[in-house]
Amino acid sequence: MPLRDPVFNPPFNIVRASHVELGVSDLAKSRAFYVDCLGYIVSDEDKDALYLRGVEERNHHSVVLRKSDDIAALAIGFKVGAEEDLDKAAVWLERRKLPVSWPNVPFQGRTLRTVDPVGMPIDLYFKMDRVKPMLQKYAAYQGARIQRIDHINCFTPDVQASYDFYTELGFRLTETTETEGADPKLWAVWMQRRGSTHDLAFTNGRGPRLHHIGVWNSNTLDILHTCDVLATSGYLANMERGPGRHGIANAFFLYVRDPDGHRVELFTSDYLTVDTDHEPIRWTLDDPQRQTLWGHPAPKSWFDEGTPFAGVPVRDPVLAARPVVAR
Repeated sequence: MPLRDPVFNPPFNIVRASHVELGVSDLAKSRAFYVDCLGYIVSDEDKDALYLRGVEERNHHSVVLRKSDDIAALAIGFKVGAEEDLDKAAVWLERRKLPVSWPNVPFQGRTLRTVDPVGMPIDLYFKMDRVKPMLQKYAAYQGARIQRIDHINCFTPDVQASYDFYTELGFRLTETTETEGADPKLWAVWMQRRGSTHDLAFTNGRGPRLHHIGVWNSNTLDILHTCDVLATSGYLANMERGPGRHGIANAFFLYVRDPDGHRVELFTSDYLTVDTDHEPIRWTLDDPQRQTLWGHPAPKSWFDEGTPFAGVPVRDPVLAARPVVAR
């Protein structure tokens, strides 16, 4: 299980996790959940899609909900530092025999679409339409009072391969979960580009699949308030896990499922990792406090269920290790 040195001068500059696009079966039901209950702000909408953002966000959207027969993740996006990073990325990816295309994406500038070595599709872009932030328009704080996108967490069939690839791209390791024994294996990794605990995380499992989008709340009381909102808005059964606190990332969390089963984590209270000599925290798989510092253990669905990527085959993981789940 080799851990690699950080790459401080990657081949192109990815700034942060930016957005997800999800296929949904019924836009009206999705709007009721994301807008009326969770409190997302609608940037734009048409008969086929909703474009949503949190109160802090200046980019046009961080969530796109698109009417689709395919209940899947249609795109996950990362913002790069400059237009020339897209050209650098195209050259680097083509040298590694990874596909490169340039789709036209609404409200977004030039966009590079590719896949990583395990088949997970990713979009890279620099410019997105700008909108007025609502951070100090406190009347707009509704539902979960979501501030911004924080991270994207995915199942991968090969945690080591995913870790190796994104390390090359400058993602820095902050925490791990590892198997026991003399020759430990990576079971999960948390990786960052902007000095938080993670922009991107990978968990061992059937994949590639999207596990969840993590969204930032300014404090723990906002998450507790969300529990009250969900419970009294017809969404009590959509609360999958929490509230509680992870040992990993020190995160105070609540996991909810939307009407199509896509998972959203309400998230706060992690820590800074900006120091160049930051050393990752390493957890063992049998440590119960890594996933639940306090709170109920994760249910089986949290380990088994995820959103497939559109058109991408899912395969079993190379690592057979399984965590302890709630009975």
